[in-house]
Amino acid sequence: MRWALVKVCVAVTTMVVVAFAVPLGLVIKEMARDRAFSNAEREAAAIAPALSITTDRDELDRVVASSGSDAGIGVHIPAADREPAVEIGKRRAAAEDIAMTRKLGRASTTEVAGGSTLLQPIAISSGEIAVVEVYVPEAEVSNGVGTAWAVLAAVGVALIIGSVAVADRLGIRMVQPAQRLVESAHELGEGKLGSRVPEEGPTELRLAAVAFNAMADQVVQLLANERELAADLSHRLRTPLTVLRLNTASLGDGPAAEQTRAAVEQLEREVDTIIRTARDAKPQTAAIGVGAGCDAAEVVRERMDFWSALAEDEGRKVRVAGVDRPVRIPVARADLAAALDALLGNVFRHTAEGTAFAVDVHNGEDAVIVLVSDAGPGIVDPEAAMARGRGSGNDGSTGLGLDIVRRLAESTGGDVRIGSSVLGGTEVRIWIQLDGRAPVRRGHRGTVRRRRRGAGVS
Repeated sequence: MRWALVKVCVAVTTMVVVAFAVPLGLVIKEMARDRAFSNAEREAAAIAPALSITTDRDELDRVVASSGSDAGIGVHIPAADREPAVEIGKRRAAAEDIAMTRKLGRASTTEVAGGSTLLQPIAISSGEIAVVEVYVPEAEVSNGVGTAWAVLAAVGVALIIGSVAVADRLGIRMVQPAQRLVESAHELGEGKLGSRVPEEGPTELRLAAVAFNAMADQVVQLLANERELAADLSHRLRTPLTVLRLNTASLGDGPAAEQTRAAVEQLEREVDTIIRTARDAKPQTAAIGVGAGCDAAEVVRERMDFWSALAEDEGRKVRVAGVDRPVRIPVARADLAAALDALLGNVFRHTAEGTAFAVDVHNGEDAVIVLVSDAGPGIVDPEAAMARGRGSGNDGSTGLGLDIVRRLAESTGGDVRIGSSVLGGTEVRIWIQLDGRAPVRRGHRGTVRRRRRGAGVS
């Protein structure tokens, strides 16, 4: 498209230049010829008064010499009253041309070697017609014509070059949006769902970009809805599975009890596989916009209402703090609920009955910290636990819970830290950045202010 536009512009500009430059050049050439012959007519007119008074050769020689152009002027006086014919200067025109001018009584031009001559008839006192011949060299006829044609040619070339530059810029303005649209379409086809096209350029391409972006947004929304549904179904399965696993501990020994526990463990592994597959297939979409996210305090209260009932059955003391007022975070509600369920499920899975745990929410100007702590035996090697969370699970642990938590924190620019809690066991600190900046250094507490502790739930 770009080169086609350039070619069309060159063709059109060339035709316009030729249409105007050629006639203008011919006019300039004609003007130069008229100027040369006008000068010749003035020189011939300067001799006419002398011819009307006298035909004396000496007098006429002085008049011709005084004109300053005696080399190019000739005077031809015919014989009369027994006076011989007088020839002054060099005769270049043919005798027939001179005779014809004398007969017709009007000026004429004729071609001679090296140029042209102007033949001007003038009546003298004897009644005869004398002819003044003025030589006009070819160089004088074409004086300035070459320069004028060169200027016209330069102007024409400059116009063509300028039109090419303008056409090229217009072509780029048209082609670049189309190229970006093609590249974004390829990226979208490769699974890069965050690819969008700038809505700029000509009207048609701008409308195409708007339609493409709307389509991409719809695709992202559909995939997000499916992923949300898969995650929601997985979490709904995992929570009752945790209850079943806890209840199987009270079944005692025996083949039926062992089969039940084995079935629950197998079902948990299948659910873990489903969750892992759903998370690995998570598309890379654009960041959550302004106003999106959820209220962390509301989500914590909701999930703790569920887990506190199980904690009461096992005699666990529960404390919740920092949820007495809204805490907005740039995280989807389902993602935060999944992370909390994963951590609280680990507490029930890896600590004995009666072990206390707590959930604290600390709200700061640039970050929100969610602490999940327990009074269990703690984690001997936190680094190894995080490594299992990145997909290298062993020792009977898939590490899936920490992987869910880590991805949630890193999606906001935050991180996850494992340490010792004030209860004596494990503390998992989820650092959620509010402005999407790079993860903060380990040990940096930022500007987080501790909220007033809420009442414990037992």
